[in-house]
Amino acid sequence: MKKISIIILFSVIAQISFSQQKYFVFFTDKAKTTFNPYEYFDQKAIDRRIKNNISLFDSTDFPLNQDYVTKVSEQVEEVTSQTRWFNAVAVWAYEEQISVIENFYFVKSIEPIYSQSEVAQCQYDTSLIEDDKDLLKNQLMRMQGNQFVENEFDGTGIRIAVFDIGFPGVDYAPAFESIRDESRIIKTWDFVNNKEDVYHGNHHGTMVMSCIAGKIGDKQIGLATGAEFLLARTETFTEFFSEEENWLAAVEWADKNGADIINSSLGYTHHRYFTYQMDGKTSLVSRAANLAAKKGILVVNAMGNDGNSDWKFVGTPADADSILSIGGTNPDTDYHTSFSSFGPTFDNRMKPNVVAYGHAIVATESGLEESQGTSFSSPLVAGFAACAWQSRPKLTNMEMKREIEMSGDLFPYYDYAHGYGVPQASYFTEENISAPDTTFRFEHKNNFLYIMIDDEYIENYDYTQNNYLFYHIENDEGYLDKYYLIDVFQKEAIKIDLDGIDKKSKIVAHFKGYTASLEQLKEW
Repeated sequence: MKKISIIILFSVIAQISFSQQKYFVFFTDKAKTTFNPYEYFDQKAIDRRIKNNISLFDSTDFPLNQDYVTKVSEQVEEVTSQTRWFNAVAVWAYEEQISVIENFYFVKSIEPIYSQSEVAQCQYDTSLIEDDKDLLKNQLMRMQGNQFVENEFDGTGIRIAVFDIGFPGVDYAPAFESIRDESRIIKTWDFVNNKEDVYHGNHHGTMVMSCIAGKIGDKQIGLATGAEFLLARTETFTEFFSEEENWLAAVEWADKNGADIINSSLGYTHHRYFTYQMDGKTSLVSRAANLAAKKGILVVNAMGNDGNSDWKFVGTPADADSILSIGGTNPDTDYHTSFSSFGPTFDNRMKPNVVAYGHAIVATESGLEESQGTSFSSPLVAGFAACAWQSRPKLTNMEMKREIEMSGDLFPYYDYAHGYGVPQASYFTEENISAPDTTFRFEHKNNFLYIMIDDEYIENYDYTQNNYLFYHIENDEGYLDKYYLIDVFQKEAIKIDLDGIDKKSKIVAHFKGYTASLEQLKEW
């Protein structure tokens, strides 16, 4: 029997009693600091700021006041990192040391750091059977990736930063040969060990990168085979408190070195946070993701793999408002895969934004294998985004985010499992896309609403196609009270009992590319 690798990357709190703890110490200001953007930034970072009308002298990019850093370092066990964007240092310290430094006039606040990430143990099968070959093809075709290939959009000119737990084999595996030969790995940094070598650790990052840009011969694993890369190792099994700290350091590093896109198949959830904190503004990583967006970077982050757990909810930084958060679908059913985390955010913003296959053929240092997780949905979309941006290079990151949402095959329909659906390359490659044909109509009888499917779809039911009707009930505040997915097989009509539905609600339905809505049900 073929073995399938299941990758689940998530956050848990380290259950260890320490008298020594890790903290972020935030400073009040950056007095007496100097900054030269032309010495600090890569030229692509400068170009991105100019394109987006962002000042080259934003105070968030200024260095920390080193007198403050020195005074804190004299009181704690160790200063492990600095973050310019949040004007803070991460430190190891005892409670009595923290009691001293919290009284320093230049210390604004102090927060403990708790996070730890884990990767589930995996089993692998590196031989591809016929079904695997179909999956390898369809993970890109489902996004109409062939249209990017035919139009020679491969992410050329786009620089993608990948944050993960390790990249073993990227320095020699066949899937990355052209990237190496063309010197398109621009920089690497291991934030765990503070060195350049990232080609070690768990190969989760190798698999993720292959879903962005992997290619063996004429077989593409990802779409952005012409992109440039920044590889950041941010996760580890051995350091319990460093992952979010490393994510913060990596996002500043990616910005400095000219990233256009960041892919993060990482998340921090139930043992680090409560669900009410998934609001896009509580965790530092979500705040950093939004700040990266303000600096012109398109951040693409996996929703998480908690759909089957008690948590079920989006993780951070996927809760950040200004980023693309990616859910997973099952290739066998073509709808939400059970392990993919659900939206919305705690403050009721729609997540995920779009979805892609959560089951994929990926490359490791030893060959190809099938694996699953939203860890792979995210890089599939990141590769798509690079090609889309190459096709429309004048767009800003936020414009591109919206265009990718609008390319979703459910748009303008959405729900909290699928977002706007699977992004479609034809949106970017075809100049004139015709309006969809009407596929259903609404009828009202007594106290029931009927969604009447056009006869041709019932009489000529196509078993090879997606035959799902989606509909949701949206309240007057713009949030979804309920949403549904129904196979129309032998159903001429979908019957909705209007009892118990607020008459101020709106019902929106989608079938075969066509979306229609009923506003203010009280009119019925």
